[in-house]
Amino acid sequence: MSDPIEVLDYWLGEVGPEGWYAGGETLDGEVRERFADLWQAANEGGLEHWAEGTVGTLAYLILCDQMARNMHRGKAEAFATDPRARAAARRALAEGWDMAAPEPERQFFYMPFEHSEDMADQDLSVSLLSERLSSEPEMALHARAHREIIARFGRFPFRNAALGRETTPEEAAFLAEGAYGAVVERLRKSHAAGA
Repeated sequence: MSDPIEVLDYWLGEVGPEGWYAGGETLDGEVRERFADLWQAANEGGLEHWAEGTVGTLAYLILCDQMARNMHRGKAEAFATDPRARAAARRALAEGWDMAAPEPERQFFYMPFEHSEDMADQDLSVSLLSERLSSEPEMALHARAHREIIARFGRFPFRNAALGRETTPEEAAFLAEGAYGAVVERLRKSHAAGA
């Protein structure tokens, strides 16, 4: 079974910033092939010992919050380890482990809050990504987009199909009009106009 360093070497080195949010079947399949067993161990509570210190916690968060979305895209399992990731991220914040990680890797300590359907987590995400990730202003914009969607719907409508949730007419309209991407573009234009 892989160890935290193997996860970090792969995600931070092989995939790198240009691939972190690109997705695609090639990357998703590679993540699934290499790390599905490890994710399953995390899902069953078998990797809690990783979440000790900056390095181990960073690997744990990447596995539970990022890789889960790649290997289980379009399925409920993509979100199954989110609660574990949030708990580890909260501990990391309390211990100050996030600030020992360099940018841009530091963002992975904050993404579990951005991916939460809880408004308080969304507020925390915007605050952290605005204040503790100075080299990546685009990340704060994406955090504000996530928060706006949760403020409006109380959940992410683009997860409904994977989670077996019924989509409301308002959510269907939102999805048809560009969903998340449309919110990001509107915020980007608004920010540019105000700059």
